[in-house]
Amino acid sequence: MTELTKKQQTELEAAAFRRLVAHLRERSDVQNIDLMNLAGFCRNCLSNWYREAAEEAGLPITKDESREMVYGMPYEDWKNLHQTEASAVQKAAFELNKPKE
Repeated sequence: MTELTKKQQTELEAAAFRRLVAHLRERSDVQNIDLMNLAGFCRNCLSNWYREAAEEAGLPITKDESREMVYGMPYEDWKNLHQTEASAVQKAAFELNKPKE
């Protein structure tokens, strides 16, 4: 593999992150519970990781601000526009696969 500088690595990681966020915004048909059941993370997880990284860097950011960054709009607006009630099958799969506390 090509040797990358730390700056190049950071720029590539940032570009991949922006692409992931854009993809998740475009795929509003994919519910968070489906993401959790299949991949073990969802949009909310991503926004939490973003907020935690900001806090580690000494940049205060609220939960609502980090969610808006991921969702592209206030979370409540996204839920009203796109979120559907989880089915019994989705809920059962989540109970089997949910992260351990």
